[in-house]
Amino acid sequence: MKKVYLPVVLLVILSVFVTACGKTESQSADKNEISGTITFLTNRTDMIGEKYDDYAKRFNEKYPDAHVEFEAVTDLDKTTKIRVGSGEFPDVVLIPTIPNSDLPKYFTPLDDLGLNDRIYFKDYKSFENKVYGISVGATTTGILYNKKAFADAGITTVPQTLDEFYAAADKLKAAGKVALASNFKDQWTLYPWSSEIPTAIAGDANLNNNRLQSDAPYQLDNPYGQSMGIIRNMYEKGYLEPDINSTNWEQSKKDIASGKFAMYVIGNWAIPQVIESGTDSANIGYFPFPYDNSGKHNVTLAPDWAYGVNKNSEHSATAKAFVKWMLEDSGFDDFAGFIPVLKDKKPAVTQLTEFNSFKPKYLEAVSDDPKVTAIVNKAQITKEAFVQEFVLAPDPQTIIDKYNATWANAKKSLGN
Repeated sequence: MKKVYLPVVLLVILSVFVTACGKTESQSADKNEISGTITFLTNRTDMIGEKYDDYAKRFNEKYPDAHVEFEAVTDLDKTTKIRVGSGEFPDVVLIPTIPNSDLPKYFTPLDDLGLNDRIYFKDYKSFENKVYGISVGATTTGILYNKKAFADAGITTVPQTLDEFYAAADKLKAAGKVALASNFKDQWTLYPWSSEIPTAIAGDANLNNNRLQSDAPYQLDNPYGQSMGIIRNMYEKGYLEPDINSTNWEQSKKDIASGKFAMYVIGNWAIPQVIESGTDSANIGYFPFPYDNSGKHNVTLAPDWAYGVNKNSEHSATAKAFVKWMLEDSGFDDFAGFIPVLKDKKPAVTQLTEFNSFKPKYLEAVSDDPKVTAIVNKAQITKEAFVQEFVLAPDPQTIIDKYNATWANAKKSLGN
């Protein structure tokens, strides 16, 4: 009986083993093949049912066995943090504000995409020499302006020095225009004055991290004070909105488009939004902010959100292929008004051609030092609120002193 059944038993065991191996190989193959359906979590709610439908179609045309679906949320950072922390999140996400040391817990390295030597901000979302996130695009900060408003005010050339900038603002005011839309009340629109412009003035991408070396990093005569002093001067001379406490971002885009307002100090990402608010692309220009009278311009080059691939995705090869496709083939950077994160890809936004014609020196952003971030959080410093207080204070030195004291106390309490 043993002689009869033993081979049968062995055959059954072998069959089970082969089947199990077959499933493992198949599952592994699925994971490494560009196939299956993936989901991308995004903040662009406006593209759902619109541009994303086109992306899904075109991605599928390139990879017939692969499909991409889109999910959009309004509170991206908070929502993504919660979902990533739970371990249940889509195949591709825009990485939330978590420490880079946590990236390996949730995301798979993207070094095998062959993009490391072609991209800006390679270290932006990396840890221990592995790239876990690639920025969707890059932004700089400059002056977005309405060309007709300039012409109506008799301005024939864009200002290249700070004195010329003030002179242009004076002509615009005389012509009945709001020279500069600050959107003061909205607060977040003041970010260039507290970070990007000070960095440009300093000519040092590490300016914000260098605060760690001082108990009084803010001074009237250093890059922070110089930058905030410019918008304070604009306010005092009546070059901003008549009532800065009743401004509105959405309305201001329409006012820039119509020529009622003449300029923004803003990132290039705003260019398409202003055009869509009611004007021709040819009527909108963009040039580097002239923060001094040297005629030379440093400008920041900063990353936006970064694509990340879930390390537990069942279709990681497809997810990675989608990230590469978004960067190389989708055209999203042009649609969103970004500078392409691929160094060898020229921006299609015509206003950036004008911007670059002034030959600015780009300062590529560096990651925030965790110690600096800890101090800022401990001190509860909101950089845009700092600008608001500085502009409105009877004596701006008192605001400088206030924030230096807050900074020093937080720094000391953290042992830095």
